[in-house]
Amino acid sequence: MLGPIAFIVAWLVAGARTPGYDPLSDAISRTAADGAPQRHVMEAGFVLYAAGSAAGAVALRRAVPGPAWIASAVNGAATLGVALTPLEHSSAMDTAHAVAATTGYVSLALTPLLAARPLADAGHRRAGAASVATGAVVAACLAATAVTDDPGLPQRLGLTTGDIWLIATGTAILAGWSAGPARDTALR
Repeated sequence: MLGPIAFIVAWLVAGARTPGYDPLSDAISRTAADGAPQRHVMEAGFVLYAAGSAAGAVALRRAVPGPAWIASAVNGAATLGVALTPLEHSSAMDTAHAVAATTGYVSLALTPLLAARPLADAGHRRAGAASVATGAVVAACLAATAVTDDPGLPQRLGLTTGDIWLIATGTAILAGWSAGPARDTALR
């Protein structure tokens, strides 16, 4: 839960403090590129997100049957990979960055999608439907980043939608909710 919040704060701060940076056009990773003035801020955001994803994966494994937790763990590892492969260092590093970012995008979309069925099966139909919608929005927005010269807005919409799902799910789990026997009718 804190990882996604730290990530959002990092890209907001790093973007605002990077001269010439346009958050509607430029990818978040540009703020962490080799030589970027706010690289340390964005790298911290990536690392905190990765740590939060590890904790979130453990919580998801306990609360939601099925493989959603694996997608969350992969998402954290991929985000750490993004932090370790800054853009504009070398063409090989840029390629590794693209692989890590793509893996992160796919795993972020898969996390709520893989949680949807177990949630619905446990009687949490609204949470299951919200998970499907979240995964679809994340996937569509992040796929759009590959076909536009201005990936900033679709990237932020996709990542923030996924982050909101992670924050809401983490909050519910901390409050004692699980997809075991239906206990919390507020999530139905």
